Amino acid sequence: MEEKLSKNFIIKLSKKKNEPSWMLEHRLKAYENFLTQKEPNFGPNININFDEICYYKNDTNTLTNDWQNVSCSIRDKFANLGVIEAEKKYLGGVTNQYESEVFYHNDTVGNGIIFTSTDDALKKYPELFKKYFNNLVKYSENKYTALNNAVWSGGSFIYIPKNTIVDRPLQSYFRIETESLGQFEHTIIIVDDNSKLEYIEGCTATSYSKTSLHAGVVEIYVGKNSSVRYSTIQNWSKDVYNLVTKRAIVMDYGLMEWVDGNIGSQLTMKYPSCILKGDYSRGNSISIAYAKDNQVLDAGAKMIHIGKNTKSSIISKSIAANGGVANYRGTTKITKNAINSKATIKCDTILLDGKSKSDTYPKNIVLNSTSTLSHEATISKIDEEQLFYLESCGLSENKARELLILGFISDFKKELPMEYAVELNRLLKEV
Repeated sequence: MEEKLSKNFIIKLSKKKNEPSWMLEHRLKAYENFLTQKEPNFGPNININFDEICYYKNDTNTLTNDWQNVSCSIRDKFANLGVIEAEKKYLGGVTNQYESEVFYHNDTVGNGIIFTSTDDALKKYPELFKKYFNNLVKYSENKYTALNNAVWSGGSFIYIPKNTIVDRPLQSYFRIETESLGQFEHTIIIVDDNSKLEYIEGCTATSYSKTSLHAGVVEIYVGKNSSVRYSTIQNWSKDVYNLVTKRAIVMDYGLMEWVDGNIGSQLTMKYPSCILKGDYSRGNSISIAYAKDNQVLDAGAKMIHIGKNTKSSIISKSIAANGGVANYRGTTKITKNAINSKATIKCDTILLDGKSKSDTYPKNIVLNSTSTLSHEATISKIDEEQLFYLESCGLSENKARELLILGFISDFKKELPMEYAVELNRLLKEV
């Protein structure tokens, strides 16, 4: 397929995927909007040459539920990442994407639950798909939501029926191997009333000298008395621009929890959001951003209170080392009719040297007199006295630093599934 982005490329992509005419029309509208959109007027500078990005690549050909049908090279990569072992041990279902397409899907959940790739859902559940696609995150919101809607490929589609508790987590894993590849998955999760879901996402990429782009979209619908936990560890290589829009809408007495880890990438802009539409609905976000040399991680969360007696909590942990930049950027808004609501924000940053930087950019709005909002922020360096004490107990300086950092992020770590917590420990040992 033609690699450069154009109207002709989008027509070919839609034809290759055998999509209905309305989806092609949608893609073309999004592409026209992308051409008119400017880069975000906030955050770090984005410098992407869109002519150098490869917008679609598929090395897997067919979707399978048997690892023996996957090529040895790809199977070995996912085995080394621990994905295959995790599937066997504790997951209720997995969807794995390599480059632009989901190549492997398997689940054991049953009970009327739909868990498949987004492309597959478009074909098998067209009415349900059309009802929720581009409904919560509109293509016209920004340059990268427009780009995603124009060229989206892959992602997970999940529907949990009413009165259903999924007792084992579902997981998706996204891998980029091609230089200058753009990955544009579009994930949709619908959890109907009185139901529960835990979803885990992992992302990695091979290191190259040229920029790659990850511009995903996630739309989550949390029904009445339902709960969703979405855990992510993104360990992209340092040539990836990670520009993602994630949003959930939460109905009466519902709960949405974002557990969000940002370890890799050259540049990240990601702010998982909750629209607390229902009365007594709740939204929580706990995140970590670890920026090293030549990395800018601009991350945080957004909480919009609409329903009465709603609650939100944002906890942001940032680490910057070797000249890295780790910023918190977030919005919390309690609207006029969201009476008796409560919001808390806590941002903690630790700088490991004099070259690294961190800034906090909060936007906190309360539009009624019966609600409360509190915001606490701290920034610190490694405590030299604690470091000295640990070294006096026989630890090396590196081991002592590692222990202090793991203590700093303990609130985040305890929210992760065990396998992800182990992976996080491994990554942070590089400090």
